[in-house]
Amino acid sequence: MTHASDVIAVTASPEKTALVVTFESLGLAPELIQAVADLSFTQPTTVQSRVIPLALTLQDKPVNDLMVSSQTGSGKTAAFLLPVLHTLLLQQQEHDKKQAEEWNEKVVQALAKGEELPKRAKRKNPTQQRHFKAATPGALILCPTRELAQQVANDAIDLVKHCRGLRIACVVGGMPYPLQIARLNNAELVVATPGRLLDLQRSKNIQLDKVQFLVVDEGDRMLDLGFADDLAEVHQLTSNRRQTMMFSATFAPRIQQLGARVMRTPQRVQVDSPQERHSNIKQTLFWADNLHHKRKLLDHWLRDTQIAQAIVFASTQIDCDALAADLQQAGFSAVALHGALSQGLRNRRLNALRDGMVQILVATDVAARGIDVPNISHVFNYGLPMKQEDYVHRIGRTGRAGRDGIAITFAEWRERRKILDIEDFTKQTLNAEMIPGLEPTQRSPRPAGPGEQRRFGKPSGPRRNDRRAGGSPPKHGFGGDARRAGPRPAAKAARDR
Repeated sequence: MTHASDVIAVTASPEKTALVVTFESLGLAPELIQAVADLSFTQPTTVQSRVIPLALTLQDKPVNDLMVSSQTGSGKTAAFLLPVLHTLLLQQQEHDKKQAEEWNEKVVQALAKGEELPKRAKRKNPTQQRHFKAATPGALILCPTRELAQQVANDAIDLVKHCRGLRIACVVGGMPYPLQIARLNNAELVVATPGRLLDLQRSKNIQLDKVQFLVVDEGDRMLDLGFADDLAEVHQLTSNRRQTMMFSATFAPRIQQLGARVMRTPQRVQVDSPQERHSNIKQTLFWADNLHHKRKLLDHWLRDTQIAQAIVFASTQIDCDALAADLQQAGFSAVALHGALSQGLRNRRLNALRDGMVQILVATDVAARGIDVPNISHVFNYGLPMKQEDYVHRIGRTGRAGRDGIAITFAEWRERRKILDIEDFTKQTLNAEMIPGLEPTQRSPRPAGPGEQRRFGKPSGPRRNDRRAGGSPPKHGFGGDARRAGPRPAAKAARDR
């Protein structure tokens, strides 16, 4: 959705650019239009104007299963929330109308017979076991991380503020079971992570046989975190659904295979390509000789007075905690966020970031998706991501809602292969810069000539294996002394879930 003061520029090919320019022309319910206006959004983004008409399930047109590829910050959450909420709202209104007619008929019959008028049943406390009834939602949205699920649920709550009787529930791990069970009562739309959802289903606190709409958000991340089996189980439990939508960063072969298993002849919608991503984010690379040099570069950047709020990404949970502690000792307002923390602590730290009480968030990739804080002006890749796709999601935490952002990547010479992989994936070159007084002592990679494959030049000075003469360390994978060079970073990195 486009903010009144910020126009989102999402690149798309001319033949794919949608002509729809207002939310009213999309045919959405007036209650949703009013909620969108209250949020100061005036114009649908490209992904919204293309997906919403296809996703709307009307009686006079067939239902479309959709596979959508779109960049972060392009408004894809509203692209699947608005059509799903529209249909649920119409069904709720039809149900309420039918109930009202039945009630009026009871009143008329009582009056005709001279009997006492019927009384409406009192609302029962859902937290009491004798009043418990398993939830039967009409729509289910699956997210790979707790933070993303909570963000989507909050967006859905904002959109239904004018929709009477339409309830939203969020089901994630790390939260008390009784509280989540109580919130599931009469919920029409459930946003969940797969693990906790299946736990509640197996304990018969929720039934999924009435689900009409299944949305899989960040399908690529789902597979990365090992949720393939859980997705297959949810697919079986919701086999009677009408529509399935899957959103992913790319149409990689594994995503296509997943779509073939859970969708019926899906229609693909690709709003942008890797070459067109994040045109409003300046991406810069700084080469570092070692970890100590990298720490100095980060400290220099964090003292920039133009930084409103920033996220510093670390590779592992241990690095995340250590770096946050170092920044706190250096006088920065910083906290750590990773998967080993309790959900309550993660929520408090995210809320502190949103409220402006924290300036720097040091996080692992658990925070690369699901954080929507408009004031994040800078993203720092202190540790490189394990997968190239995660780089795109990391830098997507800045430059949101049409704003400009800055993404800084620090890399050691041993990580140059990862930098090339990131450039190959994004089809963009990370321009290397230097800070006066903090220049790397080793020679930077030379640019490739016309028609020449890019490669790194040999370091100048003494032979690279002559450590006593001041040569550079041996390279990994190019015939150097692997034992002396130390273990590969990927072998040491702990995967954060």
